[in-house]
Amino acid sequence: MMKVLLYSEGKKLFSKSGVGIALKHQMSALDKVGVKYTTNEEDSFDIVHINTIGPGAERVIKKSKKLGIPIIYHTHTTYEDFRNSFTLSNAIAPWLRKRLIKLYSSADFLISPTEYAKKLIMNYGITLPIKAVSNGVDNKKFTRSKSLAESFLSENHIRKPLVVSVGLPFERKGVIDFCQIADTRKDLTFYWFGAKISSLLPAKIRRLLKNPPDNVKFPGFIPQEMIIGPYSACDVFLFPSYEETEGIVVLEALATEAPIVLRDIPVYSEWMKHEENCLKGKDNQEFIKHIDRLLESNNLRKKLSSCGKETALERDLSIIGQKLKNIYLEVLDKKQ
Repeated sequence: MMKVLLYSEGKKLFSKSGVGIALKHQMSALDKVGVKYTTNEEDSFDIVHINTIGPGAERVIKKSKKLGIPIIYHTHTTYEDFRNSFTLSNAIAPWLRKRLIKLYSSADFLISPTEYAKKLIMNYGITLPIKAVSNGVDNKKFTRSKSLAESFLSENHIRKPLVVSVGLPFERKGVIDFCQIADTRKDLTFYWFGAKISSLLPAKIRRLLKNPPDNVKFPGFIPQEMIIGPYSACDVFLFPSYEETEGIVVLEALATEAPIVLRDIPVYSEWMKHEENCLKGKDNQEFIKHIDRLLESNNLRKKLSSCGKETALERDLSIIGQKLKNIYLEVLDKKQ
């Protein structure tokens, strides 16, 4: 019976980020298909699946190579999506790119969250076998809830229409654009959920979070089970991010049938279709136009919501678990 080490370091720091959520998704996905796993590197295991790029990952690689244990690396982090996030991230990015190439090249097999992320990794000159597998979404957990929507609205005394976004408040995620749009639309209420890791944020973002437009709220991080209320309550889920390897929050919004407005960036070109399961815009003017269209047309909202749910179902964790299981078996088979 095969056993997998799902490895991720800095669990406390990453728990509120996409990488932390991706690890939880892997655990759920493997549970659904009966694959045994551990998150403790001291346990015995047949294969290692690494999610992070710190010194702990290097240690696990060395140990696994010594023992002849095959290594799978999940390429959540890219040079492209590291930029414009933390303080000094742009200065560190070129060094990071070299580190990613070194670490990812030490694996036997790579997994990327999307075809777009896979292309980025291949462009670094890495020639290992690589497959695109979505981070997935738990459709049982993320499902539209009228009662959670109503309690969220009443507890926070929210005046509709409501525009919601979720993510760490980085410049790369479009938090400045979000506030600029809100500033021009005082008739709407805007909520951005995501951990405010102040120590890591540049001064201009810290200032924005302290003094946002008066129709914008930054409640900070709320647990996954509580976020279903805002997803279900919003009239528009606006995600103006400039760079993603997938965007787990987009999958959550699809699963809860929130009408989605996205920035038109390459990561979405193959699976998020304009006018089918979302509306895509290039700038704030287009975002505002799309928000208005959604507020005016019940039919358009319904169409995007139901197509969106189908997209989420195609990426259910039970399907992702089977894909991961197949990759593990294939890699083990090759190694033997």
